[in-house]
Amino acid sequence: MPAETITPSQWKEDYKDFAEATRKFYAKEIDAKTYKGISGGFGSYAQKGGAASMLRLRMPGGRINKDKLKFIADSIETYHIDKVHFTTCQTVQLHNLNESTVCTLAVEALSHGIVTRGGGGDFPRNVMVSPLAGVEEGEYFDVLPYAMKASDFLMGYIRGPKLPRKLKVCFSNTPKNVPHATFRDLGFVARPDGRFDVYSAGGLGNRPAFGVKVAEAVEPSRILYYIQAMYETFLAYGNYENRAKARTRFMQEALGGPENYKKAYLEKLDGVMASGRDLTLTAEEMPVTKKGEGEAPKNRRILAQKQPGLYTVKYHPVGGSPKPEFFGNLYQVIKDMDQVELRLSPDEALYIINCTAPEAEQVLEVTADSASTTFEESVACIGASICQQGVRDSQGLIKKLVEMEQAEGFADGILPQIHISGCPSSCGTHQTGILGFHGGVKVIDKVAKPAFTLHFGGCDLQDKERMGDQLGVMLEENIPSFLRTLGQAVAASGKDFEGWLSENPEGVRELAAGYLC
Repeated sequence: MPAETITPSQWKEDYKDFAEATRKFYAKEIDAKTYKGISGGFGSYAQKGGAASMLRLRMPGGRINKDKLKFIADSIETYHIDKVHFTTCQTVQLHNLNESTVCTLAVEALSHGIVTRGGGGDFPRNVMVSPLAGVEEGEYFDVLPYAMKASDFLMGYIRGPKLPRKLKVCFSNTPKNVPHATFRDLGFVARPDGRFDVYSAGGLGNRPAFGVKVAEAVEPSRILYYIQAMYETFLAYGNYENRAKARTRFMQEALGGPENYKKAYLEKLDGVMASGRDLTLTAEEMPVTKKGEGEAPKNRRILAQKQPGLYTVKYHPVGGSPKPEFFGNLYQVIKDMDQVELRLSPDEALYIINCTAPEAEQVLEVTADSASTTFEESVACIGASICQQGVRDSQGLIKKLVEMEQAEGFADGILPQIHISGCPSSCGTHQTGILGFHGGVKVIDKVAKPAFTLHFGGCDLQDKERMGDQLGVMLEENIPSFLRTLGQAVAASGKDFEGWLSENPEGVRELAAGYLC
């Protein structure tokens, strides 16, 4: 059984183990693999080369309040942090940290309600939520209060029992399915009747799988029973022997298929229900009481909220990597704005919500370096220049591609949002995009050359989910030319990419054929 809710300050004692392991790693007393097995549980990994570290700040539900924003801004200034990244799991990563800084920051974050424990390693990870939950026009209901309760509950498992691998739980509020609730380890999918459908044992990466619908019309107050059942199912049937097959999606195959998996899960659920343990929750509503003022100008980055007269401003730094000074600049603008907070998105964007029209214009100005086209909003993981597991430099590629788009002068919508992962692990969610790339190598004339596998046709919309087809391998040096040719074809048609594709369903495959190895 998980412990009672653990407050951030109560985690401090755990970090002594992190500090000692970090000291040993930088003193070369333990190797990178041994260190990773310890540091991951504290949300930190050594970067490629072992000369610096990263720290992943958990942000349950993707929420960043003003105190957390100020902590990030102050930390960047104090410790001269030069690299920050928004992840596809709604967290903030701080990069290029030295031994002292990474240990200090992990503990200092606790005083601001930021717990890095379980940010990596074989633990329940950051609970994900549709980024505009509570303010989005057309949402079925506000799922955020339930997600926050789920996050607190799952943190109780950080200290054990040990899972076979990480466990990702998420909540979606509309069929847009932004956090991929239908293909996560455990996903709660909002319904128009105010209840949840529950999906289990899905995931991206090697041998991806869609989740199995294990329950329908679940009362929100009962979600902890389903989380407890997921935990017990993973403990019982997860693979502790082979890490390559230890994620929950492999349990479907191990148990003989989706129906057998569902049966095993429901048996665990019955046990939880019969245990006598009361896991019924009451989630406090998070109402927005602020009144609107004025009408915001038309802008692709300003979105009307369901609260009359209030707006959200979207900020999407290229590659999900904002300039370090961004955080301090934004804090200075919003610090006195009532009920304004930040929401991280699984596509590496950031939303600043609950703005009046005048406030939205101020936020729009301070976020002026945001991506300005759909293509510039493409998703890219941190890449091989930093990540130990990375094979290719995702960040370097996305910058080259954006420069190509700008040089060609393509209008917004000519090229779609693409997804780039530096390896098959899908941290850039390459399997869900209409176009995706994952890094690798291609041997030509006995010479290994940088390359990416091209994926086409992915979709993450609820009831239309599809993993993209692998079309083949493309040399990295040829990707800008391929997308330039694609953009030129779309532009010549007089339509945007979606319109062109609907009239030319084989168009991407035909154009790609000339660039594949």
